[in-house]
Formats: sequence, structure tokens, C-alpha cells
Amino acid sequence: MKRPAGFALPALVSVAAALALTAAPSEARACGGTFCDAGPQAMPVDQTGENILFVIDGQHVEAHIQIQYDPDTDADKFAWVIPLQALPQFSVGSDPLFQNLLAGSVPSYLLNTQSEFCGSSSEVGSGTDSDSTGGYDSATDGTGGPEVLQKQTVGAFDVVVLQGEDTSGLMKWLGDNGYQQDPNAAPLFDDYIKEGYLFAAFKLTTGVGVDQIHPVVLEFDTGEACVPLRLTRIAAQEDMEVRTFFLGNNRVVPRNYRHVIINQVKLNWLNLTNVAADYKELITQAVDALKSDGHGFVTEYAGSSSVVGKGGLFSESWKAAPFVDAAPTTVVDTLSQQGIMGCFADFCEYYHPLVEGLLGEFLPVPDGLDADAFYGCLRCYEGLIDPNAWSGQLFADAYQARVIDPGQRAVDLLDTWPYLTRMYTTISPGEMTVDPFFHENAQLGDVSAFRTATRVNLCSGDDVVTLPGGRDVFIPNGFGWPSFIDELPYEEDIEETMQVGAPVNLVDNTALIDAAIDKWNHDHGWPQAPGGTDTTADTSTDTASGTDSGTDSGAESGSTDSGGESGGSGCGCSSGDRSSGALGVGLMALAFGLGLRRRRR
Repeated sequence: MKRPAGFALPALVSVAAALALTAAPSEARACGGTFCDAGPQAMPVDQTGENILFVIDGQHVEAHIQIQYDPDTDADKFAWVIPLQALPQFSVGSDPLFQNLLAGSVPSYLLNTQSEFCGSSSEVGSGTDSDSTGGYDSATDGTGGPEVLQKQTVGAFDVVVLQGEDTSGLMKWLGDNGYQQDPNAAPLFDDYIKEGYLFAAFKLTTGVGVDQIHPVVLEFDTGEACVPLRLTRIAAQEDMEVRTFFLGNNRVVPRNYRHVIINQVKLNWLNLTNVAADYKELITQAVDALKSDGHGFVTEYAGSSSVVGKGGLFSESWKAAPFVDAAPTTVVDTLSQQGIMGCFADFCEYYHPLVEGLLGEFLPVPDGLDADAFYGCLRCYEGLIDPNAWSGQLFADAYQARVIDPGQRAVDLLDTWPYLTRMYTTISPGEMTVDPFFHENAQLGDVSAFRTATRVNLCSGDDVVTLPGGRDVFIPNGFGWPSFIDELPYEEDIEETMQVGAPVNLVDNTALIDAAIDKWNHDHGWPQAPGGTDTTADTSTDTASGTDSGTDSGAESGSTDSGGESGGSGCGCSSGDRSSGALGVGLMALAFGLGLRRRRR
């Protein structure tokens, strides 16, 4: 999918608010000779970027694509074209599912601060100075244009699947039928037409606003997942963020991209306030390193799918039938009874992102009225209700198709698949030459979403910070995060792994990093000489391992095949050659004319 004039996994809806749902890990109280602080909240990383969820069930693959949009963009300027090698099944996806995926698995960084026991209980610090702040019947038009293979409405979208013989005919058809055009797309159309691809063209149905844009689901029988990044390069920005989720039975890894384990020492653990920006920069530099060369992913979480909450996805109280014969004045009352919205004295709340848009489509607010006032008392404005817009049957159908069915499907997916993998990368247009493919590797370990470090305030006034994975960094009194760390590499390990077996290490900087830290510590008198106070045994708190540390066995091991080639059909993806088959979603995402939000560096 694409952004304004190119592709990009149909851009995602921002879920910054979901960060607040992240809970901090519990803190152990067995602190030995130290005194624990109150356990500050973890600082989650930024979650803007492109999001796509794959569900791989043998040969059957579902690709759920979240679309990001600019709410100030006109609905008639939304268009989206995806190249396909086979006819998929289309359905509506659940935006709350993406919100819950993001919130439940967001990487969060935490610094627990403790104080060394210095001989008097009156000297015990409260530990309140913790620095963990912030921490997607054949006919032709008789003009020589593309053949129309399929037409259907999918939620808020009209979808047409086309088969074209030349680019000019295809683009003329799109333009004549209301799809915004981008001349830069012509070379891509040329390539895909020569390769025999079909094209799925999306636009919003008449009367639907951009506030009704929802994720879309494409289902194929291809047995493999890929993200068509090569199609994004037309209008992609530098260091575009891409985040992939996978539900299945085992951990998923990149097959033809490298798997990268970041050097966590590069983060300033004494000041996690800017962890969101620092984290993106760290990932960017790590995946751009030699032997990854811009083609790498970092595993942000791998483990039980139970971390994803089901709240807001679906409720048994949501029923479409009551609206079929309902008077328009009763709609809000019925929705409130079903618990999906509520209106109070002077405002209304919506507990699903599509409800307000549904009301706007079928019960538009009269000119000059405030939406909260109108929906809060429909009976008060009965004479102003547009009778041409309201249809109980159509409202019920839309409610069922866009809210109820996707929500039930989301719950079913979480109930069915026990394992969730979340991976992340940043990539620039010049690097979008190979599409990443993914597959399961059941022999790799879990990766925790929590990265917890512990700082011990020593009686000498110095500090020791124990990082996830067990490294100690000595902080002399008055010093900040050591400057020597600036010279260390951003990547600790760059790996290539197969579908089975342990990863093959292409780059291993563990010894280099350890040696640099040991030298720093030694040069500053740590560990202390015999008779001094060495509290390294007394810094135990609830540290969540399985992060980016190279000492975590398989914690971030990924998967690529040694040749870097991919096969399979059904997708607009290419791994660098035209072997038979790509994955399930050919996300060329040419979202013509749509101003999709981008995070600025």
C-alpha cells in the first residue's frame, strides 16, 4: 500500500494513546544489602510507523493491514492499488486489534534505582530519584482497457480487481473511474503487468468519510508472508518505520533479511526520557550496519499472545438486528445500551473507533449543530434528521460488517494462536530493493518486551548500572552515561537463521563491547579492591531478560535463507529474482492523493 504517491504498507493509524495501557513489570523486593525504590513505570518506545499482521496457518495466509490517514484529507482523494498474483478473499479488519497488539507488546525500558546499605537505617534513601522517567463475472469496458475480474464492497471500500495488458490502459481506467493518479507509478505498473500481476483498486464508497477507514484483510493460499517494500520507494521518506506482527504456533523470523540484535549499551540508561527517539536512531544505525546493509529486522517481542488484551475488540451485547427496523431517534440509545458508546450531559464517548463515523454516515449532523448536542438528544432534533441518509437495514449491515464481525474475528485469532512475534525496522527508499519474507522457527527462544536495568547508589557516591543481560557499567560520582560508549557499534549481533536450527552469526561484537566496558570500569576503580564494597550481588530486581542482549540465547535470532531468495505466489513481493512465488499480499499500496501521516525525525 502506499502513501501519498508511492507505496508504504497502507499506512497505520496512530496508537500513541495505547502507550498508557502498558503496565510496568512487578519488582522483586529481595534486595539484599540494598534498598529498593517504589518501582517506576516503564518508558515505552514510540509506535508510529507501518503496521501489518500476518496469520500463517499452513498454506493459508491472512494479511491484516492497518491504514493510516490524514483526517483532513477529502474522502474522494483516497485511492489505493495493490498488485496481486492471485484473487484473494477480502474482508474488514479490526483497528482495535492493532491497538491492542501495539499496547500489549510495546518494548518498554525501565531503570530501577536502589541504594546501598551504608550502616544506618536513618541513611536509607527512598529511591525516589529514579531516572526511569518517560523512562489490508469478468467484463471489460469495451475500450481496450483492463479486464474487470471482480467487484465488491468491503466495509467502507469499493474494491475492483483488474487485469491489464498495458500501463496506459490501466491508468486511464483508474482515472476514468475516480482513482487518483500518480505518474511515478507507471514504471511499477509496467513491471507488474509484464510479470502477469492483477491489481486490486480500493476507494471509499459514496458517502463514506475518511473517519470510516479501517484495516483490510487479504487471504491467500501461499504459505509464506512477505512485505512488498520495493513498491514503497516512490514516495517513502528516509528511515520509514515498518512493524510486523505474526500470530501462530511459534516464533517468526525474517528469511531473506538479517536479524539484528542491538547494542543496548548505546542507550542512555540514566535518562530514558528520550527513549523513543533514541530507540529509533539505535535501530536505524544497527540495521544499516555492514552485513545487514539496511536489510534487517529487530525482534521487539516474541512470546505468548496472551499479552494482547481483548478489551474493546468484541462484546456479545453488540447486535445489528435491533437497528433494522429502528427509528433513527433511537439509534444512540440502542448503541449506548450495547455499551459501544455513551452520551452524557454535554458530550458523547465512543468505545470503538468506527462508531462515530457510522453515525456520521447514516445520521449526519445537521448544519449549525454540534455533534455531541445532536447525538446526545436525537429526539430533540427529530425534524432535522436527514431521511435520505438513514436506512436501518444499511446501518445494521454496516455495523455488522465493520464492527461486529471484525471484532469477533480478532478474538477468535487471539484464542486460536498462542504465539505472537513482533518485529521492527526502519528503511529508506534506496534500500527498498528486496522484499522481506518471513517464516517460523520453532527452535528460537522468547523475547521479553521489558528491558529492565538496575542502578545502585553506592555509599561512595558512585553508581553501578546493571543492564539487561548482566553487564555492569560503573558511573563515577558526578559522571553521566560514559562517553566511551559513543565509539561502540550500534549492533551487537547480526544473524542469519534458517527455518530450523540455531542462528548463524555474521557479526558478533559481544567481546568488543565487553572489553570496552571492562576497561572503563577498571580505569575507574571498579570492581573495588578487596575490602571495598562490591554490591554486584545485591542488585537483584525483577529484570526482564530476552531483550537485545547478545547473551540471550535466541532472544533475537531471526531467519533468512542463505541464498536470500524467495518463492511462492499471490503477492507483489520480490526477493530480488522472479522465482515462483511471493507471499500473500502484494501491497503496492498506491494510496494516490491521500496525505498519510508520517513521523518526522
